[in-house]
Amino acid sequence: MTARNITTMSGFFLMGFSDNHELQILQALLFLVAYLLGSAGNFIIITITTLDPQLQSPMYYFLKQLSILDLSFLSVTVPQYVDSSLARSGYISYGQCMLQIFFFTGLAWSEMAILTVMSYDRYVAICLPLHYEVIMSPRKCTWAVAAVWLSGGITGTLFTASTLSIRFCGRKIIHQFFCDIPQLLKLSCSNNYFGVLEVSTFIAVMAFACFVGIAFSYGQIFSTVLRMPSAEGQSKVFSTCLPHLFVVTFFLSTGTCAYLKPTSDSPTALDLMLSIFYTVLPSMLNPVIYSLRNESLKRALKKFLLAGHEFVGENYVCSGFSSCKHWTHRMFLLY
Repeated sequence: MTARNITTMSGFFLMGFSDNHELQILQALLFLVAYLLGSAGNFIIITITTLDPQLQSPMYYFLKQLSILDLSFLSVTVPQYVDSSLARSGYISYGQCMLQIFFFTGLAWSEMAILTVMSYDRYVAICLPLHYEVIMSPRKCTWAVAAVWLSGGITGTLFTASTLSIRFCGRKIIHQFFCDIPQLLKLSCSNNYFGVLEVSTFIAVMAFACFVGIAFSYGQIFSTVLRMPSAEGQSKVFSTCLPHLFVVTFFLSTGTCAYLKPTSDSPTALDLMLSIFYTVLPSMLNPVIYSLRNESLKRALKKFLLAGHEFVGENYVCSGFSSCKHWTHRMFLLY
């Protein structure tokens, strides 16, 4: 489909990374491999944190929710791009674009929210260990996760509703591999995109508040850790906190750079790489990052790979966070 034809249609033309068909096929295959690896990694995390009775603390409950979000986040953009690239079309309908905006923005905010909740969980576990079971009770954790998903749905609705009010005209070409809001704003016929800017400002303020909360949590954590006399205790705390801190930093820094950088009619390689960094890489790397330094996850992963039936043990199967009898935070009994 040519760019000239796209002007007469209601949808958009995704330029992606190249207009060379051979390169498009290569890029589509690379994206497909990344998607399959990321999906497999997140699915394994979801499976072992659901079935292993030893991984039923709030930390793993929240990690499972992060993996569900990552799996969904990858599925919003990558499969559509792979399909359109292999079909040599690059076309995405107006409805598909709006759905992509809804799920992309909603899941992005939900990921930010769950990372904030996870940092608070680490703070309570390390700085207030005697109150951990009361503060992070199953009921409160369930409500926290419900709030994460609900806030994501509200965010997606706000962005989609404000985008629907924009009238697009001209050559509807998006210099991205998905319906990116900054690129869509450039296609507006008039200045009727202030609703999107208002929503973006509000979400940016809320994201900054989350960042402040995360920074405070880790400030308190590291202050507590440095006062711990046990080197082994410090090592255990760092093994659980440093991966999370890396994930938060990577997700925020790449997303912020991508959205604060002015859009261009001819995106550079840096622009396209940044888009990959905050849309694909975090979701693909999170399972690896959390597994590398977490001995409990590594043991559960070996058990899962060598003998999946071993997850059914002690005469019951752990079917959910609130129903498990082994709800403990043994990893944090460091004192």
